[in-house]
Amino acid sequence: MNGSTLDVALTRTLPLQLAERLGTAIVEEQIAPGERLKEVDLARSFGVSRATVREALRLLEQRRLVSIVPQRGAQVTKLERRELEDLFEIRAVLLGLASRRVARDYSPASAAVLNAGHARLKAAVGSGIAYARASADLAADIARLSGNEQLADYIADFAQRIGRYARLGLATPERQARSLANWGKLLRAMAARDAEKAEVTHRRLSTENLVAAMTELERRERDTNPLSPHPRRRET
Repeated sequence: MNGSTLDVALTRTLPLQLAERLGTAIVEEQIAPGERLKEVDLARSFGVSRATVREALRLLEQRRLVSIVPQRGAQVTKLERRELEDLFEIRAVLLGLASRRVARDYSPASAAVLNAGHARLKAAVGSGIAYARASADLAADIARLSGNEQLADYIADFAQRIGRYARLGLATPERQARSLANWGKLLRAMAARDAEKAEVTHRRLSTENLVAAMTELERRERDTNPLSPHPRRRET
């Protein structure tokens, strides 16, 4: 690769790298919902051009982590109950299908990946951020091991977007312990090559995290506006 080609490649990948870093900061609420993102400040902080920042923000807008308003700039999108429910409903179906396929084609190679991921998950108990990361990584492993590239792409497409909500449902040691137990059941179902049980178990894991995330989101809303009414939650 010559110098000019390398420069072009770097120009194309820099916005993506910046989008990943900013996306992670948004998911982990190092950048809060509703916070404005100023191009000049970001360019200075990361040592990149404003054009690179602008493209990164566009990528984040596509993931619905950021909204860009003409003349006003970019702002981190706020957490919403409807989006939470919709995303988890889709995720439960997709990951359930991925787990079914992994169980059906279970192998020593997939066992090694899954057991390593489960060990990292267990080691992360006690830290909400670390546990949420390990949980997301294990879900991504399952998506890849499913052998269905389209399915894995769908799951990856909104991983950061749903990660904001998944983290809410995994914040406490009690929730992490419950989640870890469910992951253990899922991996045992896969090892037994019980495809139906693997799918049902992963859907249940997602549903429990949905309920926990919704509870935390509603608590935040009450703290912000104690007099606001809370609509009835949809059935899951």
